[in-house]
Amino acid sequence: MILRPIQQKDNAAIAQIIRKALLEFGAAHPGTVYFDKTTDDLYSLFQHPKSFYFVAERDGVVVGGGGIFPTSGLHADTCELVKMYLQADCRGMGIGKMLIQKCIETAKENGFENIYIETMPELKLALSVYEKFGFKYMTHSLGDSGHFGCDLWMLKKLE
Repeated sequence: MILRPIQQKDNAAIAQIIRKALLEFGAAHPGTVYFDKTTDDLYSLFQHPKSFYFVAERDGVVVGGGGIFPTSGLHADTCELVKMYLQADCRGMGIGKMLIQKCIETAKENGFENIYIETMPELKLALSVYEKFGFKYMTHSLGDSGHFGCDLWMLKKLE
């Protein structure tokens, strides 16, 4: 398993993984990354300063990804954990945990003190992983992601 920064050639594979996962879990709602036009060109999106997106590659094939982004409206010490998705046949193998850990390390290295998540109840498997990493539920959203289809919010203080 290789974790590496996203490359332009990864755009179509990652967009397909994200949309397929959201359909699978019944979470392809308006106001989510399913309909977000940036989902089709994550490479360009993650050229933004202090943003990082990592793909998980197994045997030369992209099987998932996740990143951090300094979402508009968030305090300067907070980034958002974003677009964390895996192919169905790669879940439960520890790949998601590796991606989250890489994102946490990268956030710390770049001076962030908190990581924020916007998610949905349909993504139960992801919620339990986030909880194990110490993310705590919040009663309101932060920042201005534009993802009004997400109605669960979590925050982790980095140590």
